[in-house]
Amino acid sequence: MIDWTWLLSTSAFAVAMSATPGPNNTMVVASGATYGFARTMPHMLGIAAGFPVMLIMLGTVGLPLLADPRVHAVLKWVGAVYLLWLAWKIATADPDPATESVATPGAATLVTSGRPLGVLQAALFQWVNPKAWIIAAGALAAYTTDADGASLAATLVLALVFGLVAVPCVALWTLIGVGTARLLRSRRSVRLFNLAMAGLLVASLVPVLAE
Repeated sequence: MIDWTWLLSTSAFAVAMSATPGPNNTMVVASGATYGFARTMPHMLGIAAGFPVMLIMLGTVGLPLLADPRVHAVLKWVGAVYLLWLAWKIATADPDPATESVATPGAATLVTSGRPLGVLQAALFQWVNPKAWIIAAGALAAYTTDADGASLAATLVLALVFGLVAVPCVALWTLIGVGTARLLRSRRSVRLFNLAMAGLLVASLVPVLAE
């Protein structure tokens, strides 16, 4: 089942799913702009590790969950509600009132309240990310099953591919956020940026909920 054609196909799928806009990428853009690249690294590593672990668990013991449309629907809507709450928190976050402008280009000293997600938080977030469930279901169905059923080897390699692909993809989106921070020279600009990120987070739910 696993050959070069399979690897190329799964790699292309992983890049397409990991690099396109979605809740994970929207959140690392916001984190990169707010906290900088270094402080967002745990968030990035949590995504890169969390989704592959999710794939392995679903591919080995969680296939009944994916096969049951009722369970899938419940998880999708619970995740959607959580993401809407996150979007609200981002939209209403208030820049640090003690800081009126960015001190140095690229330094995210004008920040919103709170702190960046850690590795475990970002990893657990995958389980309430509706897009992650859609990707996992599609990937496992398309690339890990054959006439004999689900393949453990294919599931493990698929998870490894997603983990390797996720690192540069989320790093690129984080750098976009860091670059954006250079333009955030006032509290008003930060507010507008927060509103834009919240809007993108909500927009990323539309194709997922339409599935």
